[in-house]
This record gives sequence, C-alpha cells and structure tokens, in this order.
Amino acid sequence: MRENTHQSARPFRRAALAFAAALALLLPVPAAAAPAPEKAPAAAKSIVLPGAGGAEGIAAGKGTVFYAGDLATGDIFRGDIRKGSAELFIDAPDGRMAVGMKFDRRHELLFVAGGPAGTAYVYDTKAATAKATIQLTATRPAFINDVALTREGAWFTNSNAAELYFVPVGTDGTLGTVRTLKLTGPASDTDSQFNLNGIAAANGGRTLIVAHSGNAALYTVNPQTGASAAIAGVNVPNVDGILVRGRTLWAVQNFSNQISRIKLSGDLSSGVVKDVITSPLFQIPTTAANFGGKLAVVNAKFGVQDPENFDVVVLRGKSR
Repeated sequence: MRENTHQSARPFRRAALAFAAALALLLPVPAAAAPAPEKAPAAAKSIVLPGAGGAEGIAAGKGTVFYAGDLATGDIFRGDIRKGSAELFIDAPDGRMAVGMKFDRRHELLFVAGGPAGTAYVYDTKAATAKATIQLTATRPAFINDVALTREGAWFTNSNAAELYFVPVGTDGTLGTVRTLKLTGPASDTDSQFNLNGIAAANGGRTLIVAHSGNAALYTVNPQTGASAAIAGVNVPNVDGILVRGRTLWAVQNFSNQISRIKLSGDLSSGVVKDVITSPLFQIPTTAANFGGKLAVVNAKFGVQDPENFDVVVLRGKSR
C-alpha cells in the first residue's frame, strides 16, 4: 500500500531534495560532504528513521516519544528515545514537505511547517491523521521553516520574508484565522538569501526569539507589535533550529555540526555561550527536542552524497 501510494509522490520527492540541495548553497557555509561519523561516545546514540528520504524537524511528544518529519515527502515518524527505535506514523498526502514541527500536548496536535508551499500542516496524533492544511501566505517565494507554540496558538517563520504567522488554537483545539505579523528592527533584514529560521517562545509566550541564518544572530520579537531587538553577545554561524527552556537556549548550527548552549539574561537582551555540544554522530544537525537532560537532534545530511539513512541523535544537553 505504501509503495503504490508513493509512486506518484516521486516527483515531489525529487523536487524536495533538489530544494534541499539549493538551500544548502544559500546558507553561509557551502555544502560539502560531511565527514564520515567516527565511533560515538557511549552517551550518544542514533535512532534511524526507517525509509525516510530526508529529515529536518523534530518535536518532543509525551514522555520519551518524539515526532520527526521526512523533508522530502512530508511523512511523519514517531519514535522513542528510551526504546531507541522509530517507525512511520503518518503517511502524508502527496506533495507535502515537513520542515520544523512542534507538539501541542493539550490537544495532541502536531504542527508542521510546510516549506515553499507557504503552508502549515496540522496532524491529529490520537487518530494518526491529517487534520488541517493552513495557507499562511500566498506570496512567493516563501519558505515556512519552523514553528513555536504558546498557550494561545502556533507561530511560524518564513525564511523569505520579514514576517511571522500566528494560528490561534482554542481551548478545545479549534484552529482560528491566520494573522500576519510584520517585523521591524534587525530581524526584518532580508538582505541575505536565507533569513528567519528557528523560533521559540520565552516568558510564557510574551516574547518570541527567532534565529536569523543570514546574520548568524538571535533576536527577540514582540508578538504584539513585531518590534525586534538583537540578543547581544551571541554570534551563531549557520544557526538553524532553536530551543528555549527558562533562560537556557540551544542553537543548532547545521554546517558547523554543533549546538551552542546559551545562558540568556533575565530580560533576554543578551546571552553568553556556556557550552558547545558536538558529536561524531552529527551530520548537519538542524533541529532539536528537549527531554530533560537529553536532546534529540535530527541529522539533515544536506550535501552528504547518497546517505544510507536519516536519523535522530540522542545525547546529553551539555558536553560535560
């Protein structure tokens, strides 16, 4: 059943992989084949996404469960960091991509950024079905890259425009009408070819933090006005997905094959890199999910020639 369903999806797979290759050329460091992984430390392990044709996003589910997406087909995998395994969970409709994602624990919904289609996808994880397709923007070019959740709803970034998109989520899980937030200040810089990337909510959703790949920077954003400000003292080349817990921020730096662990000031105006996390298992990591003292990190393998598989690396959230 799966093979027949995806025969018609092959053009979309090729298009998605071609887009990923083009994306690699737009990022600050050129895509070169990543070094072959060495033997990993005992603290790190790899979980294969069986049959995936690409990878980019990951979200922490309930307990030790994670969700990860196939960049090429939009399929959703479900895995468990304790069991060390993953399997296909949702066979997405043809023509989709899956980029950044977040899991809404209250309603058991998975919100997924849809890339160049300008869309967001929402999946019901209880029923393992597609719930909604939301057109965030009709303007092209677009690349809906990542998503952050607050109690009020979901925020999405567009790497080709200085704006964010907000989808309200009601107390019963009902999805509301999209609102576009135009950005001002340094986060609105679109001089580079690839701009806004990762996004996270801080201060209970009263502040958003965005990663800007072209500027190797992190910015705070006022979710009401769109005003942005630089987080001083932090330079993060090749920044991709970001993760915030309290005053700790993890910045995944794809072609740098590392994650910077940053301590933010109380007012979020500055930060200090406290630690740089590396692993021989990293092959262009893009996003991370938090599981207490551990991180689950997706290897996108951009620029890697004929990767045997795509995987998630589980390791400590500190290098020591």
